[in-house]
Parts: sequence; structure tokens; C-alpha cells
Amino acid sequence: MKKLVILSATFLAVWMTQSCGNNAKNPQSEKPVDSAQSINETVKPVDEKSSQFAVDAANAGMKEVAMGKLAQEKAQSERVKAFGTMMVNDHTKAGDELKAMAQKKNITLPAELSTDDKKHIDDMAKKTGKDFDKHYIDMMVDGHENVVSEFEKASDNVTDDDLKTWARNTLPTLKAHLDSAKAIKDSWKK
Repeated sequence: MKKLVILSATFLAVWMTQSCGNNAKNPQSEKPVDSAQSINETVKPVDEKSSQFAVDAANAGMKEVAMGKLAQEKAQSERVKAFGTMMVNDHTKAGDELKAMAQKKNITLPAELSTDDKKHIDDMAKKTGKDFDKHYIDMMVDGHENVVSEFEKASDNVTDDDLKTWARNTLPTLKAHLDSAKAIKDSWKK
């Protein structure tokens, strides 16, 4: 009987340790975008399509700001540095507008960049000179092509009227960013 009590106590201690360890793990630090969307799916502040757009737009905006700051610091070309400044200013403004709207609607946005985006920015920080400039502008062209497409879809498909209006109002700025990035890239071909 004494062995059974000791065995049971040991099993209970191991089980409690594992349970506490699993609960202590913070999924937001691992995947902030997934965590935010998971909260939105549970709370349902707006429809899923609208909340997914808000989460994705917030993450994309934070990425543009972080990369813009990196460009201000590391770019060799003054034109690329100026583009980075524009990214920081415009995406900070759009992000602040989105945060204010999300707060009113109880939409949870990611508090930090996705793990993949953080890693990519860390990798970019290791680049220097023309290699950095080229990589950054290539990313800006590709990234803005994708973001413009997503904002165009959201302008038509998101059911939340405020988010739809925000997407439509933000779209011209995103298109101007794409045009600027393409112009910088094209100037290097000459």
C-alpha cells in the first residue's frame, strides 16, 4: 500500500509539472499573428474575413515599419533611405488608424511581428551596401504587389464597413509605394 501511495504521488507530481509547463508556454510569443486571429475567432468581434484582414494588415504594416527603419539605417542609396522613411511614416499612420478602429471593435491585433518576419528582418540586417539596397527594394516591389492585391480584395469582400473604407482609403498610398519601389528598381537597370 505504501508503494502505491508513493507511485501515485510521483505520477501526480509528474503530471502536474507537465501540465503547468504546457500552460506556461505563451503561444503569442511563438506566433503572434495566429494567436491574435485565434482570439478573434473565439470572441468574434466581426466576421472572420474582416478580422483576418485586420490581423494580416497589422502584421504587414509592422513589417514595413521595421524594414523601413532598417533601410534608414543601412541603405547605401539616399533614394532607398528616403523610401524607408516614407514607409515608416505612412505605415505608422495607417497602423495607428487600424489600431484605433480595432480597439473600438474589440478586434485583437498582433502585438509583434510574426516569427517568420522577425527572422527575415534579422537576416536582412546582416546585408550591407548595394546588396542590402537591392534586396530591400526587391522585397518592397514583391511585398507591395501582394499587399495591393489583398487590399483590393478587402475593398470588395470585407463585410465590416469601417475596415472596407479603411482598406479603400489606404489603397492609393500602397499603390504609390509600389510605383516608387518600381521606379527605384528600374533606375538601377539603366
